[in-house]
Amino acid sequence: MLDPRLLYSLDPEVWDSMRGLEPVLIHYLDGYMDAGTAGRTVAETLLAELDNEVLVDFDVDQLHDYRSRRPIATFDTNRWEGVKDYTLRLYKMTDLSGQPFLLLNGPEPDSQWNRFIEAVLQLAERLGVRMLLSGHGVPIAVPHTRPTLIHTHASDPSLATGNPAWLDRVEVPAGISAVIEYRAGLEGRTAVGYVAHVPHYLAQTSFYQASVALMRRFAERGGLDLPVHELESLVASNLASIDAELSSDNELPQLVRALEEQYEKLARVSPENLPSADEIGAAVEAYLAEQEKPQDPGDAGFR
Repeated sequence: MLDPRLLYSLDPEVWDSMRGLEPVLIHYLDGYMDAGTAGRTVAETLLAELDNEVLVDFDVDQLHDYRSRRPIATFDTNRWEGVKDYTLRLYKMTDLSGQPFLLLNGPEPDSQWNRFIEAVLQLAERLGVRMLLSGHGVPIAVPHTRPTLIHTHASDPSLATGNPAWLDRVEVPAGISAVIEYRAGLEGRTAVGYVAHVPHYLAQTSFYQASVALMRRFAERGGLDLPVHELESLVASNLASIDAELSSDNELPQLVRALEEQYEKLARVSPENLPSADEIGAAVEAYLAEQEKPQDPGDAGFR
């Protein structure tokens, strides 16, 4: 393996300011499954609402496949006005109470996973990171009219108790955050991840209720004061828009009612109501296949 330290550059002044702090590190890398943009919305909100500085800047050219995920260029009349390129960075964040923590954010690498993960874990070691946290949304047959269920997984199983009945053992295509958590566990590090259950019919749109649930878990587990209220203020209007959309559909309201009944059974922990491993695996693969379709040339957004 090539030296992982050659994948990034760091700001020495920001680095010095992190000495002895033993921070929490939240990681969200865009490109894997994230139904309802649950995890992406959390990362974007943290960067928008909290003071932050770039601590580490990864060399995207070594990690990114530009023909798979192209940067967006703006053309105006007769000239190229700008290009919005990708960045992959480790930020020093400051929560609402002034406590520093770390956020790793950017596109999931297309190559050199082992080298990148080793770089992240080496940085975690050098920075004295006490815990790694991650979270994303998964499309599940649940209704939007009920509280968002969260499934916890962790390098230490004692930190992942009290999960809703969901699944036992399943094999699915891995995201790099899952591999980071697994490798961190092999090194004896504490790593915890959260899966928000997003209504499958809302998988391709923003579902702020799930993002709120994830951010609350990050705040609670990491002992952080995070801007949850910024997302909570969006939930009511988001749900109202969803209800308005459903009211114009002849079939979806009936589906939601059926999902509400199933949700109540799930809340009573009835194993016979759980999806099978094959069903979960098929749902994940179908979602990823949808995400990997070529972008419409008119779509000016990043996935």
